[in-house]
Amino acid sequence: MAGFQSLPGFRDFYPEDFSRRQHIFRNWRSTASAFGFQEYDAPVLEPLELYTTKSGDEIEGQLFSFKDKGERMVSLRPEMTPTVCRMVGAKAGALKRPIKWFSIAEFYRYERQQKGRLRAFNQFNADIFGEAGPEAEIELIALLVQCMTGFGLTKEDFYVRLSDRDLWFFYLEALGFNDAQARGILSAVDRFEKMGDDAFKGYAEAHGELPADKKASVLGFLKIRGLEELSSVLAPFNSEKLSARLVDWKRVLDGLAAMGLSDFITVDLGVVRGLAYYTGFVFEAFDRKGDLRALAGGGRYNDLVKKLGGPDLPAVGFAIGDVTTGLLLEQRGLMPAFAAAPDVYVVIGGAAERTAAFADIHALRATGIRVEYPFKDTAFGKQFKVAAESGAKLALIYGGDELAKGVVKIRNLTDRSEREVAREAVGLSVREFLSGR
Repeated sequence: MAGFQSLPGFRDFYPEDFSRRQHIFRNWRSTASAFGFQEYDAPVLEPLELYTTKSGDEIEGQLFSFKDKGERMVSLRPEMTPTVCRMVGAKAGALKRPIKWFSIAEFYRYERQQKGRLRAFNQFNADIFGEAGPEAEIELIALLVQCMTGFGLTKEDFYVRLSDRDLWFFYLEALGFNDAQARGILSAVDRFEKMGDDAFKGYAEAHGELPADKKASVLGFLKIRGLEELSSVLAPFNSEKLSARLVDWKRVLDGLAAMGLSDFITVDLGVVRGLAYYTGFVFEAFDRKGDLRALAGGGRYNDLVKKLGGPDLPAVGFAIGDVTTGLLLEQRGLMPAFAAAPDVYVVIGGAAERTAAFADIHALRATGIRVEYPFKDTAFGKQFKVAAESGAKLALIYGGDELAKGVVKIRNLTDRSEREVAREAVGLSVREFLSGR
């Protein structure tokens, strides 16, 4: 009979795989800390209504949802945004603003598997609550870039596409579209990159064919790649809303430029992020070669905290997935090789020597030094072979002769040099060697 296997879309993390994942997590965590973000965590199981309120009943088809033993409809979390909005909303009055939080957690979506997408995955989530101005976008986009460059990735490896749903709505209003038509066009824009002209079929079915001149204006807007070009296209409308929005665009781009990040940022109005709860700037990170799905994505969602029962609180956030990040690091040769090598291997002569060695082994481990030793008594030659194969830097030799003299022999496993040190000086000698002194 075949043995049990993990479920489709779920991963086992053997030690080497786990080390790779921890490497990603460590960089994300240290970067967020440098930016002053505080880490939080939350339940993996939430009321199903939390997600349907945010995204509509149709979201349930993508969830691991079920009725629990208390007859409650619940779901494994597919994302963190509703949860963090719930948490912040519950204590908003007591939290110092701006609220800068991050998390690293596992999520679950019942979706078709493909390259870079699994049913269980980890994400880094970062959000800022309580700041309505574009300073929050500057901070988060800078954090996103640093979360990637911290691995050694450069502007040649990835970039951030910056867009703006508010700007789209103001532009489409200036073109004469009502709100329902504008949302239909944004839905088409969201799919245009993958579907081309077919993306507008849904709009035509709901609102009639898009007039040729207005369709040309929409497609022209999609092609804009810079602030100067954007300003030129919008100038003839003489719209206060569009003018005010351009001021915010300039603040964001100037702020990122002052941080030296301009080479990572591209104006790209083709990004609208289909989730309707976004209310302003939106952005996504992609690898330059275009081999992978979006590496990260996010934007402003000023209405969501209130929609989920909290106060009226502006918010902006993004998420980075571990699956695509890991694939990109592997492709670029930036994933380190992880070897679980001890610092010290202890070679032990026999039962009496083992008793003496145990005291030193425990003392060394208590200071954080990684120490291994043979569980059973074996010949010295075999132990030295195991020590060399383990990758340890030092071998400590506890033989009968050494024990009689009150010393321990230390062998450098790189150059095979040896010296004897007094038993009471073992810890100091090992620490000095490992620190390079």
